[in-house]
Amino acid sequence: MTEAQTLTLTSGLSAVPARLQAVLERFGIDGPLRMQRTAHGLLNRVWQVDAADGRRWILKQYLDDGGHASSGALSAQHRTIAALAASGLPTIAPTTAEDGRTLVLQRGRRYALFPFVDGAPPGALSLPAAAELGALLGSIHAELRRIQPPVLDPGPWPTADPEQTRTTITTLLGAARARTPREPFDALAEQRLRERLVLLDAYGGRRPGPRSAPPAGWVHGDFHPLNLLYRGERAVAVLDWDRLGVKPVTEEAVRAATQFFSAPASGVLDLARVRAYARAYRAASGHTPEQMAAGVHRVWWERLNDFWMLRWRYARHDDRANELFPAAAAQIVWWCEEYQQVLDAYVN
Repeated sequence: MTEAQTLTLTSGLSAVPARLQAVLERFGIDGPLRMQRTAHGLLNRVWQVDAADGRRWILKQYLDDGGHASSGALSAQHRTIAALAASGLPTIAPTTAEDGRTLVLQRGRRYALFPFVDGAPPGALSLPAAAELGALLGSIHAELRRIQPPVLDPGPWPTADPEQTRTTITTLLGAARARTPREPFDALAEQRLRERLVLLDAYGGRRPGPRSAPPAGWVHGDFHPLNLLYRGERAVAVLDWDRLGVKPVTEEAVRAATQFFSAPASGVLDLARVRAYARAYRAASGHTPEQMAAGVHRVWWERLNDFWMLRWRYARHDDRANELFPAAAAQIVWWCEEYQQVLDAYVN
């Protein structure tokens, strides 16, 4: 996440370190300050800042210095967020520093400051709220198409190779069996991996071709419940634009619905809400049922071949995604069985 004000705070309020005080002063914020560090931070560090005048802010330090996110790319991202906000969409424009820029360089690190927005990730959304979510994402895609540089579709967009997936499964099976001490999670992983081999045998011939993708365009890149703030059933902020980029557009719409409208234990999709969401999305974005269908098929195939949660556990020795695995693994089994019903919910 980027602005990340929804995240757990690691400690109580404390004094602002001098290096961060210097950053805040360049944004025109001085006087007595207190701040709290959030617990999250893979590509950034984030603090909540309480200013003396009662205002609250979110300060982000980018950690990807020297990586793909250049200062120019980050400034362009900030301009996009501001343009979306100016169009009436619920994005949080970064604050401008005294030099007119939205990025401050301090001791070789880059910082951005965002106004704090009070809200929380959405709970279970009603049918009208599901439709409003679809309309929101559709409006974002339509506005990005209007304000961003034209996209010359850079396809083809390759899809997962099932033979490579089988190799990955073999490697992960060995890791799950060798795990010590062995835990119930490892037994579940082994069961689901063997099950996935059966599914690949059954559905491997349905691999989408590299030129079967829906039209590419600008997308948020990480549109899921933890990157939205709600008050009640109203979205008040779309956060974390670090993955803004060009991708097959309707794939983002399909993928988002699988995260907002799935049962937490079984992964089963609430197809009534998916249908309400998808209808509103198509109306707002201008995408056709055929383009949605292409997105559905490619996301289904992606999920059939994806094991990122297990790679985190067994290759990176990082267990943070463990709790996501049971529902995700169950969802693809259900989706294979109910493929036509899921497709119908997205396109009709």
